[in-house]
Amino acid sequence: NGENIWNHRNHLASELTLPKCVDIMMNYCDDMSYIHTMFPNILGHRTREEAELGPEYLLLSVVHNLLNGECTPDIRMLGCSVLVPRCEKEKVLKPCRSTCEAVRKSCRHAFEGIEMAWPYFLDCDRFFVSDQEGCYDPLEGLREDQASIDNTPEEPHTVIQFSYQSNTQMNSILKKTAAQCPEIATTYSIGRSVEGKDLLVIEFSNNPGVHELLEPEMKYIGNMHGNEVLGRQLLIYLTQYLCSEYLLGNQRIQSLINTTRIHILPSMNPDGYELAAAEVQGTNDPENEEAQNYYSWTLGRGNAQNIDLNRNFPDLTAVAYGRRRHRHFRSDHIPIPDAYWFDKVAPETYAVMKWIRSIPFVLSANFHGGELVVSYPYDLSKHPLEEKMFSPTPDEQVFKQIARTYADAHATMSGNNSERCGSFGSIGQDGIINGAKWYSFAGGMQDFNYLHTNCLEVTVELGCDKFPAEEELYTGWQDNKEALLTFMESVHRGIKGIVKDADGNGIKGARISVRGIRHDITTAENGDYWRMLTAGIHILTASAPGYTRAMKKIHLPARMQKAGRVDFVLQKAVVEPDIEEDYNIPSMGTYERFDPYNQFERYSIREQNQNREERQEKPWWWSYFSRAHGSAPTWLLRID
Repeated sequence: NGENIWNHRNHLASELTLPKCVDIMMNYCDDMSYIHTMFPNILGHRTREEAELGPEYLLLSVVHNLLNGECTPDIRMLGCSVLVPRCEKEKVLKPCRSTCEAVRKSCRHAFEGIEMAWPYFLDCDRFFVSDQEGCYDPLEGLREDQASIDNTPEEPHTVIQFSYQSNTQMNSILKKTAAQCPEIATTYSIGRSVEGKDLLVIEFSNNPGVHELLEPEMKYIGNMHGNEVLGRQLLIYLTQYLCSEYLLGNQRIQSLINTTRIHILPSMNPDGYELAAAEVQGTNDPENEEAQNYYSWTLGRGNAQNIDLNRNFPDLTAVAYGRRRHRHFRSDHIPIPDAYWFDKVAPETYAVMKWIRSIPFVLSANFHGGELVVSYPYDLSKHPLEEKMFSPTPDEQVFKQIARTYADAHATMSGNNSERCGSFGSIGQDGIINGAKWYSFAGGMQDFNYLHTNCLEVTVELGCDKFPAEEELYTGWQDNKEALLTFMESVHRGIKGIVKDADGNGIKGARISVRGIRHDITTAENGDYWRMLTAGIHILTASAPGYTRAMKKIHLPARMQKAGRVDFVLQKAVVEPDIEEDYNIPSMGTYERFDPYNQFERYSIREQNQNREERQEKPWWWSYFSRAHGSAPTWLLRID
């Protein structure tokens, strides 16, 4: 009898200690498709109270605010499926790995955008199981609710929110766009600003990340001056438009992306933008409009070192002027003088220089504000005492054609009645101007592109107001949308081809010369090239050290919309002394020399480390978790 009583009590005790299904009593998880859970949960929290005090539940409670509403309630419900797992018949069911992977794929960019690591408890391999193991979809109820809201099919269209974004929000949009269009888009960083912010580029191509033979590459750069912000916004909108319209079947956009490799850097100066945006918000007083205009013209123009990035590039234009009478001199691929590296080179400038040296760009535009005009090289006057002197490049006619492409497609830029801001005097009435004729300066980016690489770049001034009101952004997009697309399409003008040897191998670094234009371009890695030209008859020469020259006469029709194909086959030959001299101009140095004494690395790394130490050590969102119960969630900190 006594033994039976003891066994009965022992059985009751074991029943009391066995986990059982209990009601979900956690506020942020009360909308799950099930009502029962069990503790200990999948993470090992023994009670509801312990789970509620943990940083995991705290994250779920604030994730909507942290991500600005993006990816919620998906992230919250996915987390709840781990914190309060489904319980049926006194047994825990684990959530499906496939659901976790889908959410991670579409939402990882949002966490990266705020520099937060993907939460450990949303590890799809660790806490989720396959369909074969018997799982459930934690978003099942959410999908049912969404499906019942409206079953009426909507006409597909592109949705753009015309508002300003912080640097974090901008990067999140770029990564989200790439995630939405993974077949045609990818993001990559070309470096960091003084304050450590990513200089993030989004690329569009039918084979992103790869240079394809004979496919031209072009780039857009915005926000070089941090307080000139419309270009930054237009490029953010453009990335969303390209992705969405491609998916919607827009034939024009599909053709553009399928035949072109497009690189977009919305902000070259994120530090300056941050300063300018803060100042504009601080002076947003309708009764003090004069102060607001003053601040928008000055604060944030330079980077965090107060360097004007459009005066910080090597002054190769002065080198070109100084050597233009040399018998064999050409105005292309001029090496960077060693002395340049002993001045202060901004990390943003350094990153862009490395970028444009690494990709065979053909065409480029950088966006500014303060006027309504397209300016083209040279920016530096050919006479040192004349600050407004017409100073053309050898490609004057080509540059005028490129500049007019944007100005004429813009809603108002090329009109005779277009508003001119008058900040630097008369700029003419056709919407384009030679840079030095407008006002002269050294160290500009568009001159560097032309004189150091194959790339032809122009500067687009988007209007008088450098930091327009938010309600004017939609109008800015409508005024510029067609110009942005037409300019990208114009990269296909002129000629393209491949320079090969007799065995059919592409020749890297071969020169393509055009008679009458003392500016050559060089072939890319596999021997392909692109040369923008105006309509007419041209005599071309292809040459390379160790090969005989080849010459062709071509005719480019005026209305030709696609680049003409002109290939060359070069035969092996003994290099003659006079030809060798063509390639090596005395005292010019070599093109490959880039920061030869590591001057940039020496001072830049030290300064950036110092800046990082001066800044707050933890990201802005860390304050949400600083008072969390138990140990701080260091697993949310990204490790670069």
